[in-house]
Amino acid sequence: MPESPLLVELAIALPAALAFAYLIALLMRRLFGRRLRLALATLTIVSLLGLSAGLLIAGWFFYGLRLWMPTTVLLAFGASLLLSLLVSGISSVLHGDEPEVDIPALLAAGESDRVEFKETARWNVREDRKDPRMELAIAKTLAAFLNSSGGTLVIGANDAGEAVGLDRDFATLRTPDADRFELWLRDLLTNLLGRNAAGLPRIAFGPGPNGVVVCAVTCSPSPKPVFVTQAKDGSSTDLWVRVGNSTRSLGVDEAVEYVSRHWRPSLSTVLLGRPAAR
Repeated sequence: MPESPLLVELAIALPAALAFAYLIALLMRRLFGRRLRLALATLTIVSLLGLSAGLLIAGWFFYGLRLWMPTTVLLAFGASLLLSLLVSGISSVLHGDEPEVDIPALLAAGESDRVEFKETARWNVREDRKDPRMELAIAKTLAAFLNSSGGTLVIGANDAGEAVGLDRDFATLRTPDADRFELWLRDLLTNLLGRNAAGLPRIAFGPGPNGVVVCAVTCSPSPKPVFVTQAKDGSSTDLWVRVGNSTRSLGVDEAVEYVSRHWRPSLSTVLLGRPAAR
């Protein structure tokens, strides 16, 4: 027998709880689909908080329960599931009344300072392979829209505004459908832009004029600067903005000036403790 059985139980329970929370987060994304804009990491944390609340209830109201007793496990898992459903439901309702994106109209109007087209998000068309550089280009464009006046990125359309579809990107996913693509895109933005920024864009899917499915990612101006983090240790960060029809990275001096000018605080934002985009 181990000298400290409680520590052994805790060592087993921690990774088990994390795995369960992650599965619950995946379940919420599957249940609510594109209506749910919360990042997978956020949903996992919510599920973990639910597990903690269930354990607290078990220890506070039920005498003599141990960690792996059926009552304890059921209370913890039930509380996690209920809290995840509640948070996901509220998030879906809050974002459920947003207007539909008119994808054919966007394609017909062409690219501008607030509209850009990308054939793919993961697939290098010229080299005919999956390429992380394509993913980085998507993140840079969305960060630029967030840091400027907002805009819409249409994925699955070429520079001429012709809808080519998402089949090549779908083929790189374990489950080749729109829901899995959105999950991947949210996770990509979480890794490169941060959890808060990843929840800002609104993702919608719809048919192009020729019937193929394309993805429209709409960004409103961010309330604070959004940086693209390219290095895993966070040492390489860039500020991207829209300049006309192009996406441009600012140098340090330019970035400092742009941030101070674009997010100039007003009296109301100072009192509320949050910056306002201009």
